[in-house]
Amino acid sequence: MTPIVSIVTPSYNMAPFLRQAVESVLVQDYPAIEYIVIDGGSTDGSVDVLKEYAGRLRYVSGPDGGQADAVNRGFLTASGSIFGFLNADDYYYPGAVRAAVEAFNEDPTAGAVYGEAHHIAEDGAILGRYPTQPYDPKRFESQCYICQPACFLRSDVFRDAGLLNSELRFALDYDLWIRVAKRRPLRKIDRYLACSRLHPGAKTVSRTKQVYREIFQVLKTHYGYVPIEWIYGYSALLLDGQARARGLAPPSAGNVALSLLLGSIENPRHLLRFWADFRRKGVEWQADR
Repeated sequence: MTPIVSIVTPSYNMAPFLRQAVESVLVQDYPAIEYIVIDGGSTDGSVDVLKEYAGRLRYVSGPDGGQADAVNRGFLTASGSIFGFLNADDYYYPGAVRAAVEAFNEDPTAGAVYGEAHHIAEDGAILGRYPTQPYDPKRFESQCYICQPACFLRSDVFRDAGLLNSELRFALDYDLWIRVAKRRPLRKIDRYLACSRLHPGAKTVSRTKQVYREIFQVLKTHYGYVPIEWIYGYSALLLDGQARARGLAPPSAGNVALSLLLGSIENPRHLLRFWADFRRKGVEWQADR
């Protein structure tokens, strides 16, 4: 039996990128894909693009509560036993869906499977590899190492995890990976499945400070602690205003000092733990110089 894979694309005023996202789903070589686009009432011609694909996908257009709400709404109308969500400014590589299904078939215990991904620029140029890591649930405390479009989930696991948290705007995928990992293991595929686009309209680029603050919120909810790795990245952003999607800033006296201050403020109940982690990280910084 060939399982149905349901894919939902949340979209709002992403006409310049939408066609590539849609095409990347429709050209997949897997025969049983259900494709749903939830458009938030775009005014930039996105709906005209979607109309061109009538009969090849389902779409609705109207106000929604944001990305998480759109994905959840699409999922609740879907019928597939495997589920993925692809933002309108991202796209799949050929063969991505088939590779995910094969990985699920090979490992019935996996609640989700994920692969490698590239960061790309607004014009589609490859910027580099997303820092994907082998699966380790403990590692989620210090890293979001799964690229959202490169992940597929079993629908029952997504449902049991409570779907996406619609109160989140920036770290909704990170929060989901943590919740899924508490229920079922995830499996990594050693091939490139998707591209994640960095452009001025992307939330992770235009609102990076808010991204960090929401990540801190998610970490405190699940672990009660914000590790030095996240604190240091945030302090570097505050000092020089530069977002670093693919790595941290090189250590400097200012970054180190601000990290110690911010980490102590964010972790008042775990000061000894944070100071120990800070000391450990300081040894690594010295070694890197």
